[in-house]
Amino acid sequence: MGALVTFTFVVGGRLIPRLLERVSATQSRELFTLTVLVLALGIAVGSAKLFGVSMALGAFLAGMVVGQSEFSLRAASDALPLRDAFAVLFFVSVGMLLDPLHLLRAPALVAATLGVVLLGKPLAALAIVWALGYPPRVALAVAVALAQVGEFSFLLVALGHDLGVLDEEAVHTVVAASIVSITLNPLLYRLVGSFDGWAVRRPRLWAALNIRAGGQLPPDVAPAPAGSAASPAHRAVVVGHGPVGRMVTRLLRENSIAPTVIELNLATVRRLREEGAAAVYGDATHRDALTEAGVGRAGSLILTSDAGSGQEEIIRLARELNPTIRILVRSAYLRDLAALRAAGAANVFSDEGEMALALTVEILHGLGATPEQIDRERDRVHAELYGARGADDETRDGPSPAPTPRS
Repeated sequence: MGALVTFTFVVGGRLIPRLLERVSATQSRELFTLTVLVLALGIAVGSAKLFGVSMALGAFLAGMVVGQSEFSLRAASDALPLRDAFAVLFFVSVGMLLDPLHLLRAPALVAATLGVVLLGKPLAALAIVWALGYPPRVALAVAVALAQVGEFSFLLVALGHDLGVLDEEAVHTVVAASIVSITLNPLLYRLVGSFDGWAVRRPRLWAALNIRAGGQLPPDVAPAPAGSAASPAHRAVVVGHGPVGRMVTRLLRENSIAPTVIELNLATVRRLREEGAAAVYGDATHRDALTEAGVGRAGSLILTSDAGSGQEEIIRLARELNPTIRILVRSAYLRDLAALRAAGAANVFSDEGEMALALTVEILHGLGATPEQIDRERDRVHAELYGARGADDETRDGPSPAPTPRS
């Protein structure tokens, strides 16, 4: 086991990131996902065949190596369907292991186990996180999140049963406690926000709980000063960092808006991080990438690269994470405008439409049109292309007069 851990973290810690970087450079999502799965399953099988340990431990170590690399977010996002399938199988398997009669045979033992899981472990986590200087809301969230029996516990229980350390009664007790704790955990987690709001309304209690932070209110409760970078209006997420994305990012910075870039080009992400900019390496069509970029706390989401049908999925996920976010989208074709607006985009800018507007303005300049004529004709063309601005002006003023040629 010691040899396996050493080999995985020393050799695998250097080889796996390099391999994933080479695969990522191919720009093939399928090949990247396949590589991640082959690495996980390959290390798991190799651990069992070569080192004599369980496949579960080998897969666990492989996940730790990938999780410590800069490819962790993309690997988790691309493997999400498989992860969901295994999660479903896990819960089904746990349910099949439950012996309902055990709850009647040993209620005291099950209750004592639940006491450890629902009270003992959370209180220990709460004390440790709070002692490290984190605010109570973070400590409470961590404590409640740990108030359940996780997947790794079942690996330990199975190992203990195989070694004769745990008998059948102990296994049934852990299974019963796990089902009860997993069922109650989402309900308990919802109470964290309620407790936080209850404590905020009591300044003395809040000051006592936040003595390490000087008794200050949390950022989302205390009124943010005007122009504060912590407010959603001064946060933006930019998808893509091509020519358009670079210009948009620079414009946001110059106007005191903190941008976070989501990009699939690893070299670009590394360069942005070296420059001190916030950048996420991942696919914006996956919820995890949007969450990591902070879409839930941002005021704007700007899609600067045309991702085809993936743009509608990005908009849908962003609306689920943040219903009030303002979404600006760049599209290659005018035919996509209706679908993108229906998905929830506030404004859509088409490459075809903007080119038509630019050509219109240039042609009118060449014909010697006045600035007023150019503005009126541009609004009319914009209304024809986008079906929005300029229609009222055309209806009110009638057709634009022909431009006066230059002498």
